[in-house]
Amino acid sequence: MVAQKNLCVLILAAGKGTRMKSSLPKPLHRVCGLPMIAHSLRAAQSLEPGAICVIVGHEASRVMEEIKQNLSFWGVTAPVVFAEQKELNGSAGAVRAALPLLGKFQSVMILNGDAPMIRPETLQQMYAAFHAQRAGVSVLGVNVPDPKGYGRIVRDASGAFARIVEETDADETTRQITEVNGGMYVFDSKALVDALGRLTPQGPKQEFYLTDTLEIIKNASLAAQVFNAADYTQALGVNSRRELALADKLMRSRVTDKWLDEGVSFPRPEEVYIDAQVQIGQDTTICPGCWIEGKSVIGQNCFFESNVIVRDCVIGDNVRVRAGSYLEGGTVEQNCEVGPYARLRPGAALKTKAKVGNFCEVKNSVIGEGSKVNHLTYIGDTDMGAGVNIGAGAITCNYDGQKKHRTVIGDHCFVGSNVNFVAPVEVKPYSKIGAGSTITKEVPEGSLAIARARQVVLENKGIKKHD
Repeated sequence: MVAQKNLCVLILAAGKGTRMKSSLPKPLHRVCGLPMIAHSLRAAQSLEPGAICVIVGHEASRVMEEIKQNLSFWGVTAPVVFAEQKELNGSAGAVRAALPLLGKFQSVMILNGDAPMIRPETLQQMYAAFHAQRAGVSVLGVNVPDPKGYGRIVRDASGAFARIVEETDADETTRQITEVNGGMYVFDSKALVDALGRLTPQGPKQEFYLTDTLEIIKNASLAAQVFNAADYTQALGVNSRRELALADKLMRSRVTDKWLDEGVSFPRPEEVYIDAQVQIGQDTTICPGCWIEGKSVIGQNCFFESNVIVRDCVIGDNVRVRAGSYLEGGTVEQNCEVGPYARLRPGAALKTKAKVGNFCEVKNSVIGEGSKVNHLTYIGDTDMGAGVNIGAGAITCNYDGQKKHRTVIGDHCFVGSNVNFVAPVEVKPYSKIGAGSTITKEVPEGSLAIARARQVVLENKGIKKHD
């Protein structure tokens, strides 16, 4: 889409969200792995606006800090600024907090920080329709199965927008209307600023309602239009834990549908959890019970058996991750095998064709090309070369109680079972380590190292021999 430099997008995120019953500010509750405010920001970014202004209020500093730290990860490149609503006195009061900014732009789009389901393409189409008709205001309308609790959009005899009627003010006929206010708008900036100045406080709380500006603009002989979106779930707001769970379910279904269309297989798509930012290559299969989270990137033709958790990992092509494995903050190159029941901790790096098998843990270590760590092993703070074989029960003892130390194992070494490497220590290439050894000193290239006591068998006089 062509950048819309004359457009400012306001995202309302000042409310307390008391129904969430949480110490976490409502905009920071997560849907499909991202805070709700992130979904709104990403949708706004799709318009490439001149600026995005987030209206904050409750826990303002906490919300701002979360946004500032993650803009790059969320893919938001438009300038993002903040305005604080000092007094929580309604939706129009929130917009008034951004008045100094509004005059710098021709158009203003208003979104909600607790409505994460809006699709970027819907905003693009809504903005295009607003400009094509040279409207003073456009409101998002959706037809919902149950309109209870929503403001109804009333149209005149010609089908044009007439007004918005809140349910508390609606008569029985109006309550039968299923087209409701989706809570998102595009305004001509000058018309909006003028309408905000004409508002009067309403209701028992003496709040300023943004919906009242639509009638003011319409009475000023400026076109007021409805942009109706076919998918009503885009307008769903989140005000409770139940609504949060529903939004997460719907968003995850949307994500798996996207990847199915891109050539990814899910034997049971309703039983996998793929975060919104994850990338997956075609011909990859992800089985039930898998969670792929955060910044993870999955290559082509991979296979994830059931109940695998992957968080913030980069995984190459043709990788097989077997059941029950947990991968976090690591990299796995092409043609590797992991698991079953393996754990890769942050900093783990598996080179091409490496294998890490059942009940193995790898932390902050490089497993070289074609090397094998097949079972019951801990490898921590280690640089391992290519073609190494690690026997069952081997451990790199990397922590001395105060500091971590590294172990270096050269190319094509063979390590027997139940070997302990007491770091810092280095084993040169083409060496062998006898089973049960505790290695504390450098092993020269091509050597055989055995560090264990000679077996002694003595008669146990305390046990009677059987006849």
